[in-house]
Amino acid sequence: MTTASPAQGSDRIEDEIRLHAPRARVWRALTTPDELGAWFGADLAGVSLTPGARILRQMTIPGYEHFVFDVIVDAVDPQDRFAWRWHPNAGDGTIDPTEPRTLVTFTLEDTPDGGTLLRVVESGFNGVAASRRAAAFLGNTKGWSSQLHKRLVAYLATA
Repeated sequence: MTTASPAQGSDRIEDEIRLHAPRARVWRALTTPDELGAWFGADLAGVSLTPGARILRQMTIPGYEHFVFDVIVDAVDPQDRFAWRWHPNAGDGTIDPTEPRTLVTFTLEDTPDGGTLLRVVESGFNGVAASRRAAAFLGNTKGWSSQLHKRLVAYLATA
């Protein structure tokens, strides 16, 4: 995992993981609403993950039910790139709805062993209100580590 704090001038979080699943399987886990909801921890039943779609659904992770999964789908390039925009750390109750959203981009590549290299980049933290920026950056840095390295890995192992 590679990150830098916003105090160091970075406005992006970057993480990657090598998954022992073929690209098509990882793509389904990212872009099929029920599957994304299962590992990400949100009730996404019946939503459409198409460019321009706005999704507003409750998170289902114990202790985070007060958070809302509020994303606008930015891009869906089959088996290559999936992206959305959201307000980072949105459960803290201090979001100005006009504040720019960060961009979360997932990219997939095949690995020589038949698995998938999944990269996630969340960029745009410089647009987050200064009063929220450090907490949003830290919260999402920890969040991506948990989501990718624990929840997604566990989901793919059992799904």
